[in-house]
Amino acid sequence: MGPAPPKGDAFDYIVVGAGSAGCVIAARLSEDPSTRVCLIEAGPRDRHPFIHVPATVGAAIATRAINWRFLTVPQPRLANRRIPIPRGRVIGGSGSINGMVYFRGQPSDYEDWVAAGNPGWGYREVLPYFLRSERNLFYAGSPYHGTDGPMNVKFVDRPNPMTAAFLAAMAGLGYPHCEDFNGPNPEGYGLRQGTILDGRRVSTATAYLEPARARANLTVLTDALAERVVFDGRRAVGVDVRRGGERKRLAARAEIVVSGGAINSPQILMLSGVGEGAHLRERGIEVVHDLPAVGANLHDHLAAAVLMEMRDTASYGISVRTLPRAAWNLLEYSFGRKGPLASNVFESTAFVKTTPGLRRPDLQIVFQTARRNRSTFPFPLGHGFALSAVNLYPRSRGRIRLASPDPGAHPDIDPNLLGDPADVAPLVRGIELGRRIARSAAFARYRAREVQPGPAAEDEAALVDYIRRAASTVHHPCGTCRMSGADPRSVVDWQLRVRGVEALRVADASVFPSIVGGNTNAPTVMVAERAADMLRGRPQLPALEERSCR
Repeated sequence: MGPAPPKGDAFDYIVVGAGSAGCVIAARLSEDPSTRVCLIEAGPRDRHPFIHVPATVGAAIATRAINWRFLTVPQPRLANRRIPIPRGRVIGGSGSINGMVYFRGQPSDYEDWVAAGNPGWGYREVLPYFLRSERNLFYAGSPYHGTDGPMNVKFVDRPNPMTAAFLAAMAGLGYPHCEDFNGPNPEGYGLRQGTILDGRRVSTATAYLEPARARANLTVLTDALAERVVFDGRRAVGVDVRRGGERKRLAARAEIVVSGGAINSPQILMLSGVGEGAHLRERGIEVVHDLPAVGANLHDHLAAAVLMEMRDTASYGISVRTLPRAAWNLLEYSFGRKGPLASNVFESTAFVKTTPGLRRPDLQIVFQTARRNRSTFPFPLGHGFALSAVNLYPRSRGRIRLASPDPGAHPDIDPNLLGDPADVAPLVRGIELGRRIARSAAFARYRAREVQPGPAAEDEAALVDYIRRAASTVHHPCGTCRMSGADPRSVVDWQLRVRGVEALRVADASVFPSIVGGNTNAPTVMVAERAADMLRGRPQLPALEERSCR
């Protein structure tokens, strides 16, 4: 692209992607006033109103302007359907359109990371980074929670009354109550917390980046597509960016961090010549480093739901009978940021073991106090509820490849859902449990009727057929730039450095060696906090003492 850029386009660090990880890293790096940092985001500022009102999460996902709107390639074991993979294309990334759930995963998930060759990533080692990011006043004094971090975490102030029925049903079925899903043993049922403050969404864009934007040493480029990382030999030295029809090259004196997420990060690496050599050559891309693992190991949580409808108006939803209540709720939120609009709708959950003897829960039941629309309308119409069964530890693995050398083209996304037959059984058992919950005495007063899978689907074969026709992911893709300090076939080492090149790291959910048993946003923030310390050459935070982790 011609000569080196002028001094004004040179930075110490360039962070590609202003998502959940990128906002953290750019904000932390810019704390040093002697360091120039550039953060690049393909989407716009996070100003859309649907982003900030917790209850409009469905509308945020449906908003084209802030969603990449990725689709998988046809999935043979899911009736050849193309499954939506929503990813935020906006400052804050997927953290600006997700369900705001705060969950770190099971403690043993991080021991799996260590076993995969990643020293320093065990539960005792990563917990201080969770605490550093968290502001959780409800659990003040707990060794498992922080109170001074940027991310506010709390319970919904006024849960929907149907939440009590879910909790009672789980108790009636003999499951244990969990007081703290982010404590040492997140098993059982209970209320869960979310990243909400004063009735508004908290993302890393609002918590980390917004306070940092006034710093003179931080440049944030929005509506700027990072086309490729530029190399001088094997050293990453810059990023080519397209913005408003103009292309320019930004230079990085120290390092470049790719934080595009599990879909975009491997895409950017491949566009830059780092990936499976034969595949890159097929796409006409010059190979900088033949690294076949780029884009591999793609996996996500698959879910299937029991959907219920009812005439009772207790659930969240829009109907003629609830118009006066809706008007009041709108006023309540407009003037006090309170009421149902201040809820993320996902107020309670359960983590359970589907078979005895498992070392950790393998199934999540997500209770949604709203009817699932049969159309794509973003707000719940009518009344009902959903019980989603989520397979927490899928064995299936897929891959991301380039569909085109055009940086603006979506990649081919093949998560190979249900590719491993063992992934079907937890979902079948989850639907059966969801039905027992819906049919329990605790829900009898609502007189709800099952619309999916439907009364006719009683035997296992019918439930498997339903799963293939209706299952979808819960938007937790990860693993495509897998981290391992021991496996030379991985994409990054345990310090997040891309193998075979210099001055280039990846930090986001793509580096997860394996998926955590729950929501992935909080673990992504943790990875970003650790990455920032690594980049600044700071020692790792002291691990919590063993007695504090019991």
